[in-house]
Amino acid sequence: MDTASLIFTAVFCALLVLSLITRTVLASRQIRHVARHRAAVPAAFSDTISLPAHQKAADYTITKSRFGLLDLAIDAALLLGWTLLGGLSWLNQTLLDALGGGMLQQLALLAAFALIGGLITLPLGWWATFRIEERFGFNKMTLSLWLGDLVKGTFVGALVGLPIAALVLWLMGAAGATWWLWAWGVWMAFNLLALVLYPTVIAPLFNKFEPLQDETLKTRVNALMQRCGFAAKGLFVMDGSKRSAHANAYFTGFGAAKRVVFFDTLLQQLSPAEIDAVLAHELGHYKRRHIIKRIALMFGLSLLGFALLGWLSGQIWFYTGLGVMPALDAPNNALALLLFMMVVPLLTFFLSPLMAGMSRSHEFEADAYAMAQTSGADLASALLKLFKDNASTLTPDPVYAQFYYSHPPASERLARLLAASPAQTARPA
Repeated sequence: MDTASLIFTAVFCALLVLSLITRTVLASRQIRHVARHRAAVPAAFSDTISLPAHQKAADYTITKSRFGLLDLAIDAALLLGWTLLGGLSWLNQTLLDALGGGMLQQLALLAAFALIGGLITLPLGWWATFRIEERFGFNKMTLSLWLGDLVKGTFVGALVGLPIAALVLWLMGAAGATWWLWAWGVWMAFNLLALVLYPTVIAPLFNKFEPLQDETLKTRVNALMQRCGFAAKGLFVMDGSKRSAHANAYFTGFGAAKRVVFFDTLLQQLSPAEIDAVLAHELGHYKRRHIIKRIALMFGLSLLGFALLGWLSGQIWFYTGLGVMPALDAPNNALALLLFMMVVPLLTFFLSPLMAGMSRSHEFEADAYAMAQTSGADLASALLKLFKDNASTLTPDPVYAQFYYSHPPASERLARLLAASPAQTARPA
């Protein structure tokens, strides 16, 4: 192995160890902090959240965090197994021997990698659903439904992913030194198309979406959207309760294809005024142009990523430094894609606090917009119910929250809501 390869191996190992240590320390802090505050409801919530509900949220958070440590160890072992221990190199050579060098072999490599990784981590998904979620009363899925989702997800992934992968691989081999720019354009076009097609083509494969039937609520929602200058293709109720007791509402689609989707569990748990407030919060993301900003950020970061991939794919040390021997008489484009997808998360992980911080600021802005359009007390009351029903801890570790939380912790969020509307009080959850 040459000097450049050795240096890259050392950098890769250092990033892996540093990320493992950081993730482990953060998870351990979260577990200790939540456990330490389990015995008493924070004073700010003593009138609205019961001690059993608070302790359930604490136990749920601790259980998921401990499971996350196991998941982290398995992911690290898989990464080492694929790279420095020779797993990807062996798989690539096996497929080369069987299929020869060409597009079929490259697509087979991508598919085999995804299939093997999925099978290895499949028990983790089963445990999370049928042990953790089941234990805390959230899972509503049967084994047959879970397996059906798995089969449909695999089929949709192959049907959509393989043609896109084939086009990117073809560009890597045929478009010259600037292939990465063309590939980036294809990737962005695909993502924008997915925003349009997902609500009407893909999502209905997994859930039923029925038009909102409650005429009173429909009138309220339409009045709110008209007041906010927002138009959608329709108001739909999704049968989220067949999979989980968690509640949510969201906008999906892009441009003229936007639609409002309510989980049936949300409609069961919130009052009409609280639903208005939650919907106004989601509208706030659109009115404050958060969606456009996130898409623009995705465009910029993905452009940098494709440019970096374009450079790395031509460096022999990129392959050998990760334990893979590139083929001398066949394309290595699929290898480059897989190695890049495995290594880049080690770098982007350390951007998590910046991305999470931006997301939290957007949530505060959306809350402010909701308070201008509806009642701050109704929004606070709705959030308290959602925190309780989703078993979200009220006492996260501050460092962990700064690093990971895309939404502000309950104490910060509700403090701002109630400070902005001091004359209003939140109803008990």
